[in-house]
Amino acid sequence: MSNQSLIPVILCGGSGTRLWPLSRASYPKQYLALNGNSKKTLLQQTQERLLGLKGLIDPLLICHEEHRFIVAEQMRQINIQPSAILLEPIGRNTAPAIAAAALKASEKGNDPLLLVLAADHLIGDPNQFLLAIEAGRIPAEKGRLVTFGIVPTKPETGYGYIEACEPLNSDRLEGKSISRFIEKPDKKTAEKFLQDERFTWNSGMFLFKASSILTELEKFSPEILSCCKSALAKEVPDLEFSRLEKGAFQKCPNISIDVAVMEKTNVGTVLPLKAEWSDIGSWNALWETSEKDVNGNVILGRVIAENSQNCYLHSEHRLLVSLGINNLVIVETDDAVLIAEKSQAQDVKAIVKKLESDGGLEAIAHRKIYRPWGNYTGVVQGSRWQVKRIEVKPGASLSLQMHHHRAEHWIVVKGTALVERDGEKSLIAENQSTYIPLGCKHRLTNPGRMPVELIEVQSGTYLGEDDIIRFEDRYGRLEEQD
Repeated sequence: MSNQSLIPVILCGGSGTRLWPLSRASYPKQYLALNGNSKKTLLQQTQERLLGLKGLIDPLLICHEEHRFIVAEQMRQINIQPSAILLEPIGRNTAPAIAAAALKASEKGNDPLLLVLAADHLIGDPNQFLLAIEAGRIPAEKGRLVTFGIVPTKPETGYGYIEACEPLNSDRLEGKSISRFIEKPDKKTAEKFLQDERFTWNSGMFLFKASSILTELEKFSPEILSCCKSALAKEVPDLEFSRLEKGAFQKCPNISIDVAVMEKTNVGTVLPLKAEWSDIGSWNALWETSEKDVNGNVILGRVIAENSQNCYLHSEHRLLVSLGINNLVIVETDDAVLIAEKSQAQDVKAIVKKLESDGGLEAIAHRKIYRPWGNYTGVVQGSRWQVKRIEVKPGASLSLQMHHHRAEHWIVVKGTALVERDGEKSLIAENQSTYIPLGCKHRLTNPGRMPVELIEVQSGTYLGEDDIIRFEDRYGRLEEQD
């Protein structure tokens, strides 16, 4: 068994709109705890299921810059210090992300194995998964590009397929050369694939040496490699993050690693994986992988289900009651309710697009918005006023800022806040308040060891989050507008 260094490369992109209204662009599914058997998020589970692998070192994560503090905080919660968190200024699919990761991992002359994983997958049998990774080391260390093909359990039309040159034995962790990749097939074709042991689902997970993938990128997609080299050469350190330079990175072709390399290379190997895998690509898929009651219902939150079968029932706030229903998905959040036939639930992505075109804020963000210092939740809003609930983590601080169009009134309801107004500082305890007039330079800090909670009442002619001028910010957000 090899002890060569192995770096998990966790791809954290994607908006997960098919799981709306839980998953949204500002807080997509990979950062949610969607597995009812675990309180850990999908990202955290992706990292933790690797424990025990030989030669495992700290992960390298790639995410959109908007999600950087979420990623850092979720890694901190499971006591992981990433080797790097690369920030993409714009989404460019998996090929540029993997190219940047391989360059970053080898910049000090190292040539580690890279285990490329999506942050939003579920693995029901982690032990079998680890065995497959160990088996994949052998061809990967010989220069092969190993991908893990999921042994099909049904004629699935929602996944791409991989055809091996020879039949695969799912009971033996032995890779075979890849013949071709197939896009999502129709039902008849998928049924044929199910009967042929050469075909597996394309999981999008890979194992290869950094030098191996860089060699193949240079051969088949040199433009991607060139752009990523430039973006890394001009990267800007930002706290624990590394910002890829936008001008160079956005020139990268928007292309998957399958299209850029795997469909063209002659060193591809597919290794069969039978580990209860799911990419949780729809509500139906989430229902299939979740624990059910005796009636086949998945119940999360405050739910009463009577004479209901095979439903996914999820309530975050209000009481949800189901009577005499079958095969439905019902998801309640604080600002939206989804009711769909399970067979139609995959079409929710089209609803999100319609909301976006109509300017609906529900398409993008939850009422609860996360920031590096904590979070805030929109409570109620009028034409010239709004109310928010704000929570500030111990030791955290909002930026020193001012607003041109609104005044703010803060009422502390839990903890003690240190408030700075035009250079004057004062402590505000529970049931005390302070007023921030329009144009006042101000900052709020939590000096204590428990979270501070306050109610903020805003009033003014414009209440947008971009009405903010930052003067100081410990999180490097001086150029950002929200």
